[in-house]
Amino acid sequence: MVNQPERQPGNGRPGLVRARERRGLTQEEAAELVGVSVTTWSRWERAEQSMRPAYRMRIARAWQVPVEEVERWLVTDQPRPDATPEPEPDADIGAAGWCAESAARLWRWEIDTSRRHLLAALPFTPAALGEWLLAWSFDPPAPVSLSSGTARVGMADVQAIHEALQAFTRMDHQFGAGLVRPAVTDFLASKVAPLLHGSAADDVRAQLFTAASQMTRLAGWMAFDLARHGLAQQHLGQALKLAKQAGDGLTGAWALATLAQQACDLGQRRWAIRLASAAVDAATKSGAPSRVRAELLIRQARALAVTGSQSLDSSEQHEAYTVREVSKLLAQAETAFARDADGHDLAWSATFHEAEMAAEIGYCWQLAGQHRRAAACAEMALKGFGADFPRSTQFNQLHAARSYLELGELDRALTYARQAVPATGTLASARARALMDDFSQRLRPYRTYAGVREFEDYRRSRLSS
Repeated sequence: MVNQPERQPGNGRPGLVRARERRGLTQEEAAELVGVSVTTWSRWERAEQSMRPAYRMRIARAWQVPVEEVERWLVTDQPRPDATPEPEPDADIGAAGWCAESAARLWRWEIDTSRRHLLAALPFTPAALGEWLLAWSFDPPAPVSLSSGTARVGMADVQAIHEALQAFTRMDHQFGAGLVRPAVTDFLASKVAPLLHGSAADDVRAQLFTAASQMTRLAGWMAFDLARHGLAQQHLGQALKLAKQAGDGLTGAWALATLAQQACDLGQRRWAIRLASAAVDAATKSGAPSRVRAELLIRQARALAVTGSQSLDSSEQHEAYTVREVSKLLAQAETAFARDADGHDLAWSATFHEAEMAAEIGYCWQLAGQHRRAAACAEMALKGFGADFPRSTQFNQLHAARSYLELGELDRALTYARQAVPATGTLASARARALMDDFSQRLRPYRTYAGVREFEDYRRSRLSS
């Protein structure tokens, strides 16, 4: 073992040293874990050598912490005169205070132009999901009472967050995440973070943590829509922690369901099922309204459909089992939705109406290979979406096109795909563009067909401009 030189005041990176020692690692063991020489690790700890972003992300993955936490460890013990010291996790502020500080730091980094690129480069880390699920399921929430700040927080402040959440959600549906997300992250850093450090009664603070969780989930959802999956995962994990501190099972269930959807899209089959099942369990234990439970059951069905579509077992028996299990969950969802037809649901689930229900069910059927059912659901959804939901309309036009292509009805598929082209060019959504690109790739076996050539010329001309 290379002996750690005695650190003098003003030298070294004590945060990195403490992080390693808390994990019971020698310098040699830490260096081996990251894939560098022990000399390099020693120089990192003595602040004699900078650490490239790739190694920062390796440490974050290996120790299952946010990359911004690694960045904090790399700060030397000569802070700038204007710098505010970052507290350690074991500082005397309690778990609720640490959760608030961790969230606030993530939001600050989002608007810090010198650090934003590090968050954008974050990879999706499946290993972190297990720790979050365990913490959600078994860790007791800390008391949320915390009054170290001078600002007094009241219900009017919480209501302002909810109103902003609804406004940002409407804009996300209409324009896509790329146009709206900077405003969301600025709101979190400049408006929500100071409130989390303010003084409030216990009941107000619990609702404040809930509102912060819902807004953070939206920031994560928007990063997901932009295909920034590591960044999305960090925000969704933080939303889950805030919901845990609030003791809010319903908000936690929605964060879990969003993580499940991300896992579905990234092909993380087992995690998708675990997260979706945990979401349904959390909602059931919290007495979720029927319509909310219906939406979460559909997310669970989607996870099963993804598992079936990507399974190594492609036998007819396995496919029949997948369809049967998906059918059971969708039937339960439809029953629950009908039970709450008047929409006595949560604010964050207010957009889950009949059209969205049909769209979600149709996508499940598409994943399960039931394309006739999928096309019918997509067409039903398109009749219900209005002008306020262009992204949902574009998605379902392409879902219908994909299903009709699978059914061999090429002209009908091209009709729906052509309708989706204008919105693809105007929406600030990486998912919208990726869905169009995927459909275009599926047309390659038909590229000699005149209708396909005409469609591709139209698509390229509209989207290139």
